[in-house]
Amino acid sequence: MHPLVRGTWAPKGQTPVYRYRLRHQRHLSTIGALTISPRRRHLGWYLAFHPDRSIRQDEVLGFLRDLLRHVRGPVVLVWDRLGAHRAHRVRAYARKRGRLDLEYLPPY
Repeated sequence: MHPLVRGTWAPKGQTPVYRYRLRHQRHLSTIGALTISPRRRHLGWYLAFHPDRSIRQDEVLGFLRDLLRHVRGPVVLVWDRLGAHRAHRVRAYARKRGRLDLEYLPPY
């Protein structure tokens, strides 16, 4: 989480160096979904932030519970192959709900 530097200046021929003090290493993981209504009239954007930890199956399950509370009807999720997305508990939850279809992107 380094500071964003959009532009700076320096004398010609001297590369500018931006110095900053990093007080502590921070890490931010995010899980999100973009929804499109069946008639393509409404877009939704659902995000969950998890500071200082990685996304694991418990975070995925919590996100799915929240998402299904807000979105009506069938849901198709297209995911990468993160281990948390393919976890046994996540797939079992999707089967149990019935209206949740999990699709995965092909491996690289």
